[in-house]
Amino acid sequence: MVHTEPATSGATESTPIRPTPRAWLVVLAACAGQFLVVLDVSVVNVALPSMRTDLGLSATGLQWVLNAYSIAFAGFMLLGGRAADLFGRKRMFLLGLGLFTAASVAGGLAQEGWQLVAARAVQGLGAAVLAPATLTIVTAAVPAGPARTRAIGTWTAVGAAGGAAGGFVGGVLVDLLSWRWVLLINVPVGVLVLIGAALWLSESRTGARRRLDLPGAVLVTGGLASVAYGIVQTEEVGWGDPATLVPLLGGLALLAVFVAVEARTAAPLMPLKLFRARAVSAANVAMLLAGSTSFAMWFFMTVYAQNVLGYTPLQAGLALIPSSVSVIVGSKLAPRLMPTTGARNLAVIGALVAATGFGWQSTMTADGTFLTTILGPGILMMAGIGLLTTPLATLATSGAAPADAGLVSGLVNTSRTMGGALGLAVLSTVAAARTAGSTSPAALTEGYALAFRTATGVLLAAAVLMLLWLPNSGRTRPAEA
Repeated sequence: MVHTEPATSGATESTPIRPTPRAWLVVLAACAGQFLVVLDVSVVNVALPSMRTDLGLSATGLQWVLNAYSIAFAGFMLLGGRAADLFGRKRMFLLGLGLFTAASVAGGLAQEGWQLVAARAVQGLGAAVLAPATLTIVTAAVPAGPARTRAIGTWTAVGAAGGAAGGFVGGVLVDLLSWRWVLLINVPVGVLVLIGAALWLSESRTGARRRLDLPGAVLVTGGLASVAYGIVQTEEVGWGDPATLVPLLGGLALLAVFVAVEARTAAPLMPLKLFRARAVSAANVAMLLAGSTSFAMWFFMTVYAQNVLGYTPLQAGLALIPSSVSVIVGSKLAPRLMPTTGARNLAVIGALVAATGFGWQSTMTADGTFLTTILGPGILMMAGIGLLTTPLATLATSGAAPADAGLVSGLVNTSRTMGGALGLAVLSTVAAARTAGSTSPAALTEGYALAFRTATGVLLAAAVLMLLWLPNSGRTRPAEA
């Protein structure tokens, strides 16, 4: 990171500072870290059958290979964001990436199921430390203005590409090598990024004299992890089972206590004044809603291609490449469109484009063709998500004071991750209710189609919310200290 950006004057706004080549190397390192974090949310999906055979995992154990990562990731992200502000963004980036890389080695070499699950949990912890630092590094390395918006667009595109590439990368590695390489592939990439980050990043912190709010950290981490655990339990036992309700309600109670504690703490982990900024509060709610649809989209498109159309894992990954490209294109187009449309309007347009794609996808049939049931709707869905994510991230981060940059970055990532977990759980329940246990292609298609129709409604609601609540500017004043 080059420096912590000072307040700018009117003169500097009229003659924007151009980022140096070093700044773009910093952005590259941060984006590479973000790619690894998001990739590992989905890359293991296609390797699960091989893991089960090799390690003798039960169905529940197999589920925990996915859940251990997502729970630790979501639960510790706000703590990771505040730690970046207090202890240094470079230090937390290197710590998180080192932990993530070491856990990838342990997971790839696991000989028993519990070892793999434990390694995935440590991976999630490393990701929670790493992910907030990546966005903070990007926003601090590039001066405010069009260049920063382009940098955030790049960060968004790379993160989206990581999620999109998971199925394809996993399919290739499992088919050509073994399931172990979906984890071991992180090691050489992680080492290279660690070296680049150590050379290119400069240390920056904004709250060195503040102490970490330990009670707040324990409450919010426990609350988020408990809610995440309850959400993933719905896939196994449903929403009404005590195994789901107890952690969900317990997690919400912990979060309520967290809010009460933060209102009375002199140096809170989460200053509640952050939410007085419309840009921060509205953008995070919108990010949660968008994440709830985009994460589920990759899951349902993959299982539809394999379970209904008969694609192999590799073929399914190849079929979704155009969608992966479209989310990158949308993310890179957004910074060029924002000056003329405004951040709010572009986010609304993106939501409507994505809703059109989800609505089209909901017309899927059991004998659908690649062009009409994967290619066309997939491009619209992901182009729209790309268009809306960049302005939302820009609005959220520009609406916070510099001392809270890491925390707000963690909040953005938490909103997207928790939205993805919640959306996948809800939409999976919706699909399962329609199929009623049947595994015939026609029944599965009906369930998937209902999930896509539900997601369409969520995106339309998000568009209305953004139109009414978001400020229509890429530049917002930070909340007063």
